[in-house]
Amino acid sequence: MLLDSRQGARKILRVRAMIVMDGGAPMAARTFDLGLAGISLTSDNKVQVGANGQVVFEMLVDGKPQIVNTRGKVNNCIFSGDEFKIGFTFAPLDNEAAGAITKFMR
Repeated sequence: MLLDSRQGARKILRVRAMIVMDGGAPMAARTFDLGLAGISLTSDNKVQVGANGQVVFEMLVDGKPQIVNTRGKVNNCIFSGDEFKIGFTFAPLDNEAAGAITKFMR
């Protein structure tokens, strides 16, 4: 049995996203859920576990759209159904991203 290695609370967030791995081209994705420590995404593209990159997505914060651009590391990537499920652990968040995610998590 696999254990969920994600830390902290998660909240469902289903929006379009962009993954840009270091040295790679942008890849379309969709967010699945979000927490202060990381984000879960789905994509048609496979990414290398342990690779670093960034994730960009837009979410509503206090009723206003806000673009969040974060760096981090791929924690897992598994093929499920017809897409890849990707776990992305955030590098330390800047104040703007941390504030937006914190407000969203309330």
